[in-house]
Amino acid sequence: AYTQENKRLQLNVAFNYGGRNEIVNTTRQLAQAVSEGKLSVEQINEETIENCLFTAGCPDPDLVIRTGGDLRASNFLLWQAAYAEWYFTETLWPDFDEQEFYKALISYAKRERRYGRLSENEMSR
Repeated sequence: AYTQENKRLQLNVAFNYGGRNEIVNTTRQLAQAVSEGKLSVEQINEETIENCLFTAGCPDPDLVIRTGGDLRASNFLLWQAAYAEWYFTETLWPDFDEQEFYKALISYAKRERRYGRLSENEMSR
């Protein structure tokens, strides 16, 4: 299938990161570029925004693992995780081991990635 030839995994760990701060920083960069005449308002789109994010050049996450039992995004990758699958676990980060990671991957493997589209079942109704 599509990923059968994949040979690597990219893991991003963020320290002292805030999604709102990232969006404010991106907005300021774009506003500055417009005020300097380097960019028109019409040129602002998803790609220009993504190029100004702290994660520019990194792929959007397929899976976000939220440890510690909290069921919220907590200001994490607010733009990038729009279509990510989320896995929530009661396990605290210091105790999140290979076995817990495997559980998250098994859960992820069972999901239908829709990227905002309807599922096959919803479309046939």
